[in-house]
Amino acid sequence: MLDVALSFAVILVVFLALPLIVGQTEHKVMAHMQSRLGPMYAGGFHGWAQLIADGVKFAQKEDVIPAAADRRVFMIAPGVALVPYLVVLIAIPFDRDFVAVDLSLGLFFVLAVMGVGVLGSIMAGWASANKYSVLGGMRSAAQLMSYELPLVLAAASVAMAAGTLSLPGIVEAWQWWWLPWQAVGGVVFFVAGLAELRRPPFDMPIAESEIIMGPMTEYTGMRFALFMLAEYAGIVVLSFLTTVLFLGGWHGPFLPGWLWTLVKVFALAFVVIWLRVTYPRLREDQLQKLAWAVLVPLALFQLALTGVVKVLV
Repeated sequence: MLDVALSFAVILVVFLALPLIVGQTEHKVMAHMQSRLGPMYAGGFHGWAQLIADGVKFAQKEDVIPAAADRRVFMIAPGVALVPYLVVLIAIPFDRDFVAVDLSLGLFFVLAVMGVGVLGSIMAGWASANKYSVLGGMRSAAQLMSYELPLVLAAASVAMAAGTLSLPGIVEAWQWWWLPWQAVGGVVFFVAGLAELRRPPFDMPIAESEIIMGPMTEYTGMRFALFMLAEYAGIVVLSFLTTVLFLGGWHGPFLPGWLWTLVKVFALAFVVIWLRVTYPRLREDQLQKLAWAVLVPLALFQLALTGVVKVLV
């Protein structure tokens, strides 16, 4: 019982700390890439406490619920968007000897639970009694339906290669030559995951120049902050899953396994930030075409390649 309690305590700390670190990193990396300083004084060195100041600001804001809103659904939507990412972390291995729950169907579990998080945006849009929010929620649903297929197909190729659906089992089976072998699937998985998180350049459900803030338009204060936290928690979870499935998880020389996992996670989080700064937002037709005309065929190619290699080897 003590080991279980300690494992869940560590996961809770990771869940609360890593999204905030990624959020602060995004602010600073974007500022440097776009040649602007941004806030540099909060807390002293490089404005390290700016994110804390933002949290205090959100806590002080009034919690407003529109008169025509479905109050119950409106209030629980931020939790529906955030909590699934905490549940997913329970099944992700940080090291060979550290995983809170080793599920035999762990891959199916994490993919299914990640899809639940998108329901928070749909609920928020529908309950807000705002046409822009409803439009953003419907766009979220369309993206989930389009990008879930290539995401699952890419993950299935790794499960086929490893011969197991257990996440620790996949990492144990991983070999260095999987990097080129599963590279196409890794790119498809990562891009589809970004689209499900509605991160730029796949942020059509937000598109503040068109529909204000999409499903979150009517949210204020801490409820809005929970949606922001859910976005960064999603980045952390996507980076963890990509690391575990395609980059070998804790495998690496010299450093402890858990440290290798974190290094790979932060490297992928940096790529997420880099893509946001680099590429403009896709149009809705371009977004759907990328999923069905590019990612799905690539995922099927990776699946067929994996089958051929498994038969020959």
